[in-house]
Amino acid sequence: MEKRQLGQSSLHVYPITFGGNVFGWTADEAMSFKLLDAFVAAGFNFIDSADVYSRWHPGNKGGESETIIGNWLKARGNRDKVIIATKLGIEMAPGKKGLSRKYMMQAVEDSLRRLRTDYIDLYQSHRDDPETPIEETLSAYADLIKQGKVREIGASNFSAPRLAESLKISTEKSLPRYQSLQPQYSLVERAEFEGPLEDLCLKEKIGVIGYYSIASGFLTGKYRSKADAEGRARGARVEKYLNEYGFGVIAALDDVAKRTNAKPVQVAMAWLIARPSVTAPIASATNLDQLAELLKSAELKLDAAAIAQIDAASKPR
Repeated sequence: MEKRQLGQSSLHVYPITFGGNVFGWTADEAMSFKLLDAFVAAGFNFIDSADVYSRWHPGNKGGESETIIGNWLKARGNRDKVIIATKLGIEMAPGKKGLSRKYMMQAVEDSLRRLRTDYIDLYQSHRDDPETPIEETLSAYADLIKQGKVREIGASNFSAPRLAESLKISTEKSLPRYQSLQPQYSLVERAEFEGPLEDLCLKEKIGVIGYYSIASGFLTGKYRSKADAEGRARGARVEKYLNEYGFGVIAALDDVAKRTNAKPVQVAMAWLIARPSVTAPIASATNLDQLAELLKSAELKLDAAAIAQIDAASKPR
């Protein structure tokens, strides 16, 4: 496995990012520790979280994922062996959201405390904040970098015009530059990223670490009917793919998987990893078998015919 540079940053990562949204939600602390141990033991180094994970789960208030990662870092003493990414900006409590300087200075301290570390490798704007001037946000990031609390910065869920505007201000004002973009991107969610946003990332050498890479589990092939989705934690999220288009994508993955002696999920991930714009797609697992299956994607090299077949089946309609 080769390390890949994230954008033009100082960070070098292996081609799969572990999505920490499951920690404290569908994976408790004990299982999260096992998953993180196995991920690192397999040679990977990039873990993504956010302050808001997993506030949506009944009984949670946000910060659960960062807390578990922090406890794991402390227990293993391996902070310098891993690249930790987290995000801020989505509402944590009334009045606690956005990308204003004041809020950012508070949010970073909260994340550092939960992560039990004194620096964040990649700190990301979780979503655009049109109410705060871009220059104010980037200046706050500049101060956090100067203070040694943040190494590099990234954006998530930004539109092409707003990302372009941010990059322009970085250049004009000599402020830190977003080195990565975290968009929703998978074989069944191509339309939003491909086009102006992907073109901008390629042109500006922005690393892409897309989320929902396996479409909440749909691309594993385990959801073949509405009945398969019933009662599952992510069942409601896959319902929109249970149609002719979605099943057409699964059929193409099944076919390529058969020819390459792989699993559909590995083919879906390998397609993303092969994309020139993509650095390390984000995916998560809730048990060790799922994780082992997922990580084998990094070893799978698809030929041009397989990529063309998958491209055709998943072309946005």
